[in-house]
Amino acid sequence: MSFEWIMSACIGVGLAACCGFRVFVPLLIASVATKLGLVGVVTGFEWISGWPAMVGLTVATVFEIGAYYIPWLDNALDALATPTSIIAGTLLSTSFLQIDNPLLHWGLGLILGGSSAGIIQAGTSLLRIGSTATTGGVGNPIVATSENVASFGLSLFSIFLPLLTVVIIVLVLIFILGRLVAKRKVWFTKKV
Repeated sequence: MSFEWIMSACIGVGLAACCGFRVFVPLLIASVATKLGLVGVVTGFEWISGWPAMVGLTVATVFEIGAYYIPWLDNALDALATPTSIIAGTLLSTSFLQIDNPLLHWGLGLILGGSSAGIIQAGTSLLRIGSTATTGGVGNPIVATSENVASFGLSLFSIFLPLLTVVIIVLVLIFILGRLVAKRKVWFTKKV
């Protein structure tokens, strides 16, 4: 296993996990980075650096970011964002993984990228539900802003500091999973 392979995998997984914060931001950053020649994707995914993809992802990113600042729409978007983030995370991680076997290539893309995006999306959804319940939605723009910063910041880190990004994302995933397990234990003990 070469260092180049490890770096490509870290870039893909890092960008994929960021899809849990915002679906289109990591895709747009991957598109721009690929267009500028900062990173390269595997054969078959060159479309991501094309102008049509870049324009479409820019428009989608602007609408997604804006929609999360509309109080009732933000919670509704979370229902759509969960499966969409898993798909986007799988696509992003697969576009950077250098594996010749298609089944293994897409399987690892789903396991590494799709699952990390889905876990982070689940955590941010719970955070928004908690914010809505405790503040009546007034605190939701703060949650949206923090998600935007995390998505942009970690996506850029994924391009420029991929190893560090994977460490940060693993810590975030451990934190979110710990919180989900703790909430499940509390819920289970209340039911019994």
